[in-house]
Amino acid sequence: MTDTIIHCLLVLLMPPLLLGVIGKTKAAFAGRVGAPYLQPYYDLAKLLRKGSVFSETTTWVFRAGPVVTLAATVVAAALVPLGNHQAPVSFNGDMVLFAYLFGLARFFTTSAALDTGSSFEGMGAAREVTFSCLAEPTLFFALITLARMSSSLSLTGMLAHATASTWLGAGATMLLLVGALFIILLSENCRIPFDDPNTHLELTMIHEVMVLDHSGPAFGYILYGAAMKLFILGAIFVNIALPIETGQSFADWGIFIGCMLVLAVVIGVVESVMARLRLVRIPQLLVAATILSAFALLLTLR
Repeated sequence: MTDTIIHCLLVLLMPPLLLGVIGKTKAAFAGRVGAPYLQPYYDLAKLLRKGSVFSETTTWVFRAGPVVTLAATVVAAALVPLGNHQAPVSFNGDMVLFAYLFGLARFFTTSAALDTGSSFEGMGAAREVTFSCLAEPTLFFALITLARMSSSLSLTGMLAHATASTWLGAGATMLLLVGALFIILLSENCRIPFDDPNTHLELTMIHEVMVLDHSGPAFGYILYGAAMKLFILGAIFVNIALPIETGQSFADWGIFIGCMLVLAVVIGVVESVMARLRLVRIPQLLVAATILSAFALLLTLR
């Protein structure tokens, strides 16, 4: 029961902190002090206190988009084990539900963008679904590989199998998975080199352009859902890349939190030393990630 409560608290409270750590890391590389670590929390609180403005051309789809997206992300978070503890919701085949919950969230996000009738937001929606078509095979190949290695179709069983002994016995497979999942982590969360969350240039925007018409609490739900998605995919990556287990419940929770903060710093470093890729180069990198995960799967079939 205690582990479930800690799981829920981390899912609900920690995601904005990761954005604060990323922003602070990027500021340090730029020689600036940067915004406080808790700035994302202040921004969310400010947005929730504001009113919302809705265009007369929009329908219920536009209003439902942020709510459904956030709800789907919260449900997906309940399926992912954190800190070497079992997920609150776990059953055989939950990995398929996990993947399609993110697909549902993306569907409503792009539908809300198209509902505005803006060709600008339609451009961003088209880019989003195009790149997601290339990213989703990588995720499924990775999940199938983990399922074969663990002989389990549950995320809890699959990620629990990723231990230090697994790295010693199948290091090549695990290394390929880590490389592929890190690329997908950056792509799915619209981070550099795929997208710049701080830009507002027409020719480079992907995710940001789809939410330009949202305001107030609805925009807050979108930002919070995006932070939670980063947290969830980051948790999967950390479970595979850094399978540190002490056998002590609270110690494992502390190690998990520390690893997540380290991951946020790594993302900040990547965004500080790399430039955003040209749009024509993004599919090439996503295909490379798919190839990495496919080779990982082939290694488990030998």
